[in-house]
Amino acid sequence: MRKRLISLFLLLSVVFCSFSGCKKEYTVPNFTVLNQSFKAVELEDFIGKPIVINFWATWCYYCTLEMPDFDIAYKEYGKDVVFLMVNATDGVSETVAKASSYVSSNGYSFPIYFDTTGEVADAYGVTGYPSTFFINRKGDLVESKVGMISLEELIEGIELIK
Repeated sequence: MRKRLISLFLLLSVVFCSFSGCKKEYTVPNFTVLNQSFKAVELEDFIGKPIVINFWATWCYYCTLEMPDFDIAYKEYGKDVVFLMVNATDGVSETVAKASSYVSSNGYSFPIYFDTTGEVADAYGVTGYPSTFFINRKGDLVESKVGMISLEELIEGIELIK
């Protein structure tokens, strides 16, 4: 019940901020994903650094269009900003092998993480792919965007959390 309330709160705040343009900060829920070595990694592990979370999938056309921009931003800001590129790994339309192959074949340098249960996307109220969240050092949501973002918007979001 608590997770659903947090999810609803995040979803409502994201929708409200998307329409109003607000920059209000909210505390985000912790989550666990698998890294490329299949080790469990928690969001809490990265608190203390600015964090960009991007929910994506290989079947998502707009996700594939924005990936080069995320790679550029990762190469520029990756030492100071954590990039959590969270793949919607449902095991059917998206698999670990498919996502890993896609990233490797395109030469992307950012690390990818796998949401194999869908719980992370649910906790963040993800209603469409791609979705991007900008979280400051304290673990507060500063900005979010549902849909494809440009390199300029990505850098603008990063500057808000640095």
